[in-house]
Amino acid sequence: MNKTYFEQVKETAAFIKEKVGEMPHIAIILGTGLGDLVNHIEIKTELDYHDIPNFPVSTVEGHSGKLIFGNLGGKYVMAMQGRFHYYEGYDMKQVTFPVRVMKELGVCTLFVSNASGGMNKEFRVGDVMIITDHINLFPENPLRGKNYEEWGPRFPAMTEAYSKGLIGMADDIAREDGIRLMHGVYVGTPGPTFETPAEYEYFRVIGGDAVGMSTVPEVIVANHAGIRVFGVSVITDLGGKDITEVPTHEEVQKAAVKAQPVMTHIIKRMLERI
Repeated sequence: MNKTYFEQVKETAAFIKEKVGEMPHIAIILGTGLGDLVNHIEIKTELDYHDIPNFPVSTVEGHSGKLIFGNLGGKYVMAMQGRFHYYEGYDMKQVTFPVRVMKELGVCTLFVSNASGGMNKEFRVGDVMIITDHINLFPENPLRGKNYEEWGPRFPAMTEAYSKGLIGMADDIAREDGIRLMHGVYVGTPGPTFETPAEYEYFRVIGGDAVGMSTVPEVIVANHAGIRVFGVSVITDLGGKDITEVPTHEEVQKAAVKAQPVMTHIIKRMLERI
C-alpha cells in the first residue's frame, strides 16, 4: 500500500531524528555554487540524500546531495547541500518535501540562497541581493491539492514572505562591516532555459529585479508552515535587450563562488545574533 505524502513526511522526519538525535531550529538551503558554506560548519552528522527514505536526489551539477547538521556562527543548524528544482522533473510536492520535513523536525527559521540573473540596472555581476519579495511564475503551486490543517491554513497570507526583522538584521551587519548589499524582488520561473532578452525586460516591467529557477516553492511552503524566511540571491549574470553576453551554467557557478565570502559572512553574523 502506497504511503500518503503526509505519511512520507512523518516517516522521513522520524528517520532523521533517530539518526541525528538533537534537532536544530535553524535550517539553510544552499543554492548553485554556494555549497562552500558547508566548509564553515563544524559538522556533527551528515546524511546522504540517497540514504534518507522518501527524499528526492539532486541531479544538477553543483548540488551535492547531503543533509548536514552542525554548528555555524555559534548556532546549531541543518544545511541542505543541494536542492531540488521543478525543471529536473520533480513535482512541487517533491521540490518542497525537505521544507515539510524541516517543519516536522522543529525548524522555525529558514535561510535560502540562490544564483540569479539580474535585470535591475543598478546591479553588477557578483552583487549579493537580499530578497524582499517574490513573483511566482511557476505553473504549479506547491500548496495545490489536499491541505493538512496540521501543516498550515488552506489560504496562507504571503504579505511578509521574507522576514522584515531578518532583512533589517542583515542591513545592520552590512552597514557595520562596509558590505554592498542590494535589495530586490525575485522572479521564480520553471526553467531550465536561461531567459530571452524580451523575458528579462518583461520581468523588469512587472516589478522584478532578479530571476531564477528555484526558491519560490520552498518559501511558499515555509510560510504556509509558519517558518520565517531570509532569502539571499547572488547576481551571477545580467540580462535585458541591451545585454549581449550569453549566460552558461559554468559562468553562473564561477560568479556564485566569487560572491561566496560575502554571503557566508552575512549568514554567519546573522546566526550569531539570532
